[in-house]
Amino acid sequence: MKKRDFHFDLPQQLIAQQPLERRSDSRLLQLPRGGGAVADRMFRELPGLLEAGDLLVFNDTRVIPARLFGKKETGGRVEVMLERMLNDRECLAQLRLSKPLREGGRVMLEDGSSLELVGREGSFFRLRASGRLSEILERHGHIPLPPYITREDTASDRERYQTVYARAPGAVAAPTAGLHFEQSTLDELEGMGVERAEVTLHVGAGTFQPVRAENIEDHEMHAEYLEVSAEVCDAVAHTKERGGRVIAVGTTAVRSLETAAAGGQLEPYAGDSRIFIYPGFEFRVIDGLVTNFHLPESTLLMLVSALAGRDRVLAAYRHAVEERYRFFSYGDAMLIL
Repeated sequence: MKKRDFHFDLPQQLIAQQPLERRSDSRLLQLPRGGGAVADRMFRELPGLLEAGDLLVFNDTRVIPARLFGKKETGGRVEVMLERMLNDRECLAQLRLSKPLREGGRVMLEDGSSLELVGREGSFFRLRASGRLSEILERHGHIPLPPYITREDTASDRERYQTVYARAPGAVAAPTAGLHFEQSTLDELEGMGVERAEVTLHVGAGTFQPVRAENIEDHEMHAEYLEVSAEVCDAVAHTKERGGRVIAVGTTAVRSLETAAAGGQLEPYAGDSRIFIYPGFEFRVIDGLVTNFHLPESTLLMLVSALAGRDRVLAAYRHAVEERYRFFSYGDAMLIL
């Protein structure tokens, strides 16, 4: 398949630049069973579309303030964008600066703390902090809003570009399908018998990398760290046994579960994944998906198309454009069953 097979026209004004005041005020486009017509709903209606015995699988990663601004020792400005933390002193990062930083060179921050370049790993720089990296990020870091959000981050983004159930720090981009859930929604789902499990996938900046290969089979996915526990595997197995549905909240939850099932059955997993899901993929775990609207020609749109069918998904996206849905990270949601 060609990447142009996943193109759609999107007016710039539909790219959400701010979150709504209430998370559950987002709209929800439903792709119903059997290929019927799409339905325009509100996200707060989600509990009424699920059933007792269904299992929602969330990604509990927490976004870290991964963008730093500093200066080289010679005075030149440097922007640091973390890709992942390796430990509490070292990280992999992208650097934006006018002239290259040599190995041993340092990025100086306002309080005198620094990040030293100690090597390269592929397209990323390996940096070592002068103190605890987590503390440096808390003091100086900015929330790394996606490139299609054209404003500067604000203090409110530290809470709103974060799910209410975020627990495990390490992501540099939010698992955005989860941003629509409020605690009251989670409580309502629990009360009606919808069960819940949590995986961890630390979303990397590579999630925004475009597909450059014209033939999508030639695209190489970026690596992301994930964990799927034995408890999650047991919850999925019990759901399947009783005839319930496993519904992933976000493409990161899909990639976690399907990576852990790559051997033929779902098993505990901890490590990197480069899984690339596009039409023709055989899903072993999930029966449904809650997701946001994704970039044209992106790997995320290809994943959604693998689940629901390319023509059906693109038709739904055209409907969303006509109905003025809000797109991307702070945008509206879609439910595929």
